[in-house]
Amino acid sequence: MLKELSEEFRKFGKYVVQQSRTNLTKGGDNVSKQLYNSIKYELTSKNDVYNLSLIMEDYGMFLDKGVRGANPSLVKNGKQKGGNSPYSYKSKMPPMADIRTWAKMRNIRLRDEKGRFKKGNYTTIAFILQKRIFAQGIRPTMFFTKPFQRALKIYVPLLQDAYAEDIEQIIEDNIKTAKN
Repeated sequence: MLKELSEEFRKFGKYVVQQSRTNLTKGGDNVSKQLYNSIKYELTSKNDVYNLSLIMEDYGMFLDKGVRGANPSLVKNGKQKGGNSPYSYKSKMPPMADIRTWAKMRNIRLRDEKGRFKKGNYTTIAFILQKRIFAQGIRPTMFFTKPFQRALKIYVPLLQDAYAEDIEQIIEDNIKTAKN
């Protein structure tokens, strides 16, 4: 078994999970804690072949990479927020129920021109936000991508060293076994 290598893979996974969760919180995107709690890693091994899986809710990738809007000109002063995202809205709008829940958790309210609260429930707010998100998209947060890229820079050399140490140990163990 490659003990040193598996330990470095665990450190890699822990680093990405911890940094991604921190970025979510610092970025103000940890409203329901659902995505935060879903971020984890799994390390499996079969015949000394390791598989490190980084796991999170599906919508986490949309938040990380952003989503291009269908047509920013549909809303007043609209601009594209999704950048070069691989994801885009074409004909299907984001789910209203999720937006309504998000708006309620954030205590978002409608206001008039003077800044006073005006009538309108969370369904109305969700409809307005849904239309705006569909048109303009979602800005990329890179809450996961940046820690993953940093982890590659930090841990690839450490993984190589750990693999070399494990191979040296296997060779030493085989020499001891052959002498006996």
